[in-house]
Amino acid sequence: VIYISLQNDDPIGNINLAMEIAEKHLDIPKMLDAEDIVNTPKPDERAIMTYVSCFYHAFAGAEQAETAANRICKVLAVNQENERLMEEYERLASELLEWIRRTIPWLENRTPEKTMQAMQKKLEDFRDYRRKHKPPKVQEKCQLEINFNTLQTKLRISNRPAFMPSEGKMVSDIAGAWQRLEQAEKGYEEWLLNEIRRLERLEHLAEKFRQKASTHEQWAYGKEQILLQKDYESASLTEVRAMLRKHEAFESDLAAHQDRVEQIAAIAQELKYVPFKGLQCSTLTSSLIHTIQLSVQYFQYSALFSLRLCSSVRLTSLISAHDQFKATLPEADGERQAILSIQNEVEKVIQSYSMRISASNPYSTVTVEEIRTKWEKVKQLVPQRDQSLQEELARQHANERLRRQFAAQANVIGPWIQTKMEEIARSSIEMTGPLEDQMNQLKQYEQNIINYKHNIDKLEGDHQLIQEALVFDNKHTNYTMEHIRVGWELLLTTIARTINEVETQILTRDAKGITQEQMNDFRASFNHFDRRKNGLMDHDDFRACLISMGYDLGEAEFARIMSLVDPNGQGTVTFQSFIDFMTRETADTDTAEQVIASFRILASDKPYILADELRRELPPEQAQYCIKRMPQYTGPGSVPGALDYTSFSSALYGESDL
Repeated sequence: VIYISLQNDDPIGNINLAMEIAEKHLDIPKMLDAEDIVNTPKPDERAIMTYVSCFYHAFAGAEQAETAANRICKVLAVNQENERLMEEYERLASELLEWIRRTIPWLENRTPEKTMQAMQKKLEDFRDYRRKHKPPKVQEKCQLEINFNTLQTKLRISNRPAFMPSEGKMVSDIAGAWQRLEQAEKGYEEWLLNEIRRLERLEHLAEKFRQKASTHEQWAYGKEQILLQKDYESASLTEVRAMLRKHEAFESDLAAHQDRVEQIAAIAQELKYVPFKGLQCSTLTSSLIHTIQLSVQYFQYSALFSLRLCSSVRLTSLISAHDQFKATLPEADGERQAILSIQNEVEKVIQSYSMRISASNPYSTVTVEEIRTKWEKVKQLVPQRDQSLQEELARQHANERLRRQFAAQANVIGPWIQTKMEEIARSSIEMTGPLEDQMNQLKQYEQNIINYKHNIDKLEGDHQLIQEALVFDNKHTNYTMEHIRVGWELLLTTIARTINEVETQILTRDAKGITQEQMNDFRASFNHFDRRKNGLMDHDDFRACLISMGYDLGEAEFARIMSLVDPNGQGTVTFQSFIDFMTRETADTDTAEQVIASFRILASDKPYILADELRRELPPEQAQYCIKRMPQYTGPGSVPGALDYTSFSSALYGESDL
């Protein structure tokens, strides 16, 4: 009504307008006649007082309804926030468990590749997983636990039942799935490195087999045909004696090669199930050329990979042996020169006397041309061997630098992580002062830890270089990259949990009106009975604490209390649970009965409420929330569209539908 639009000279019209508005908007019946009031010198006072009292009751009821609506809005806001946190937990838990479910089979796949390149690709994929894909999931897991703890604290504070996630999505379920992931991950990395070592060794064996087989194929070439010849049938006695000596020399040479045949057979057996091409065993190699053949094999069989398998001490002995071998070359060259001189003398005698005999030696299968060829081969291989040994020495020196570089950092980072873990454990027990100050200190501590991450990243880079160099041992440190990774993840999780503990303490303090002095007293009592100083009291510690406070504890009563402070049966009592127990009766929280009474006021004492009444009394969001979730009222006096606010209110403080 626009007050200035009213006419001063129309009192009857003004009174009638006022009574019409009261009847329409305040449900006050029109009990008076405007003309009687205006025209009667002394109106009926009782009738006027009765009518005015209706306004008093109407406005008093409106104030009561407003108070009831405010209480309901407050309760609904808490419930909506709790439901939002529950839904978020369910979503994050589902996503994390799905990621773990997809990742574990990949880590459990132990199908080896047939080439080094393919296995190196697997190793590179695993590095990407460790450095890019897993760290965010570690944070998600930590945040999930924090959200769960915060939600349970809010539910306790608001007198709501504890949140029970869907089957398979409990924090313990996620921890179990994560443990299986860690186990598969550890086994996968070990398998990758072992498989790379195996392929390297097989490649070495294959090359060794090729070289040995090729050498012996060359030695055996034509030997069988010579043995099958029957030239002795037409030979003279002298020729037969020469043939016999030549055969005896061959038998001696054949016996000397028996060990080599067995070596080739052993290598072939080891390579039996590996698809290397071009590997064939053959029959086998002579006294005069024996030294030269051994030297050729000495170079050819010591492939580069065999050097890589050597320690630096072993490599030094190989270099020394090589130097010793080079020192024997002048003597061997003298023997070679002597043999060639003898051969030249034989050829001169044959020419001088025009003898019609072959210049070849009937007593040996070794020819002068063979000696020349083998000697030239030795002269080529000696510098190659020198170069290979020096290159390997340089590589091992580089590997040693990598080992020392990694160890220098790991020996600093490992103790640093351990020190920080101990400091956090002490701070959670020893910190005093306002909780907000403790929170700020912990967050600054957390930031300092995060700022240290570049050291972890640098160590990861050095670890990658070590793996690429196929270095699998490090005598300079007891820390492995896996130790550092696990410690770092645990450190981040621990500081986040400690911050969350202080946050929940602030929530509890504010909800229950606890003073800082009381918080300090609670902390002092808890620390006194925390014998292990690990932020937890076992059952015996907690029993002693209760007895010191005057509790008369029988077994049944103590079991009841333990079900409150340790509902999961973990055998320990946290500081938060201790505070909840000590302040369980002090919180100013709403109850289901109070909410039902508030709805009854809005419903004008009816056992049900209508959607229009909810829309009229509550904000649109809360009204729609109630309309969507309230069941239909089916009790006495029900009307179409009646909603059961009693069942709805009880459900708010009962088991969640999530």
